[in-house]
Amino acid sequence: MGLLRRLVGGDKEAPAGDGGKVSVEPRHLTGEEFDTVVLQNELPVIVDFWAEWCGPCHAISPSVAKLAEEYDGRALITKVNADDYPEILSRYGIMGIPTLIYFKGGQEVDRVVGITAYSTLRSKLERTLE
Repeated sequence: MGLLRRLVGGDKEAPAGDGGKVSVEPRHLTGEEFDTVVLQNELPVIVDFWAEWCGPCHAISPSVAKLAEEYDGRALITKVNADDYPEILSRYGIMGIPTLIYFKGGQEVDRVVGITAYSTLRSKLERTLE
């Protein structure tokens, strides 16, 4: 596995026998549901702004998926396709992807732009949960 995948935490293979546990994936949001799901949620929410053509977005994706699995029930991990909803990117001043925005109580509390190590993403979420 490449250095980039190890850096962002994507070097972990799923266990062969997971005992029937249902995998939790990030929720893909539409523009119509963004305000309700993100801004009115009681849980902290991470929104991963990404695009299909974006290599760095695919590189960070395993880390985002790992957060969704690890924090299921304590935080909501979501994804918004940047190409489909440019008005949301404009609203939050997003100039590059991947951008992950951390929301708590409907307000942005943190932001990460570019490829970031899983440990950093996780520690920012832990601070958001406090």
